[in-house]
Amino acid sequence: MPMPQGRDLELTRSQLREWFATKLPSAKDLQLSPLTGPGTTGFSNDTLMFDLTWKEGGKQRRDELVARIMPSGELVFPEYDLGLQFRVMQILGATDVPVPRALWMEQDRSVLDAPFYVMERVTGKIPPDSPTYHAEGWMKEISDESRSAIWWSGVEVLTRIQRLDWRALGFEFLDAPRWGANALQQQLGYYEYYLEWAAQGRPQPTTEAALEWLKKNQPGVERVALCWGDSRLGNMIFHDDRCVAVLDWEMAGLGDPVRDFAWWLFFDYHHSVGAESPRLTGLPSRDETIARYEEWTGVEVKNLHYYEVLAAFCFSAIMIRVAHTLRTYELLPVESDFETNNTSTRLLAKMLDLPPPGSTA
Repeated sequence: MPMPQGRDLELTRSQLREWFATKLPSAKDLQLSPLTGPGTTGFSNDTLMFDLTWKEGGKQRRDELVARIMPSGELVFPEYDLGLQFRVMQILGATDVPVPRALWMEQDRSVLDAPFYVMERVTGKIPPDSPTYHAEGWMKEISDESRSAIWWSGVEVLTRIQRLDWRALGFEFLDAPRWGANALQQQLGYYEYYLEWAAQGRPQPTTEAALEWLKKNQPGVERVALCWGDSRLGNMIFHDDRCVAVLDWEMAGLGDPVRDFAWWLFFDYHHSVGAESPRLTGLPSRDETIARYEEWTGVEVKNLHYYEVLAAFCFSAIMIRVAHTLRTYELLPVESDFETNNTSTRLLAKMLDLPPPGSTA
């Protein structure tokens, strides 16, 4: 099966211009710059960037914007709730957590053939995931002092998210009792469902064993906070060594804040040791990060191993679906064992002293 056809950017530009005319009825001479971005459908949200210019009240106006469009084709998740992501960012816009301004949400599929939202474009750089920032890219070209500042800024913003009064802000809609009685059970319940959906009956020895371990070794949930869900450097925009925007709230939920902190630590380990890339100099160590995190939150980190295993399990489940998608679009050989033997499953096996993926043990 071929890759899904790319979006017609000029048609999309024309459609967006007509749509903006309904949102800004007082605008005169409304224009959109050419759209830039991946502009393809299939793996994740389309992310299209453009400038919007118009005249209003005799003044020339200009906004730098981003449209995020619901994906189509082989989805990485069983469902996408763009409205939830938009609502989370709208609420966070009134807090000290830096997020792009969420401007408009459009659920009517007739505009772009899919729901989408529009947010402000934030200027800055994002540490790359593929190849990881430890291996290539601008993070390797800056000083140790800048890398340290970026790391600490990211961790500090993570603690801001966790200090929010989620009830006062109205984040109760993230509670998902259909998946479990408490926040941890809800995440386990959802990812047990996700694993079954992604695997489609194919055995997943490491990931299935990890799920059973997680279910048997659940710690008590001592604190509940807003969890970003995908907390990593690659989901932050930095300018002058400071985090200026937190992106990608599609995995947001409620849970023990250690869940997000463990995800942060796991992904840096995944991107360095797991990817067989030397960790960048200047980045604070694991122990230094834990100590500073405890200092900033005033709370001792408990059950960190459990939540790091949870992070590795969740990402391993996601990689099963990614492997399926790559095979579907003929980007991965049918005979590949990537869905059971990848960086995440290898780290997961090591964490739980399981046989290495691909072994006959």
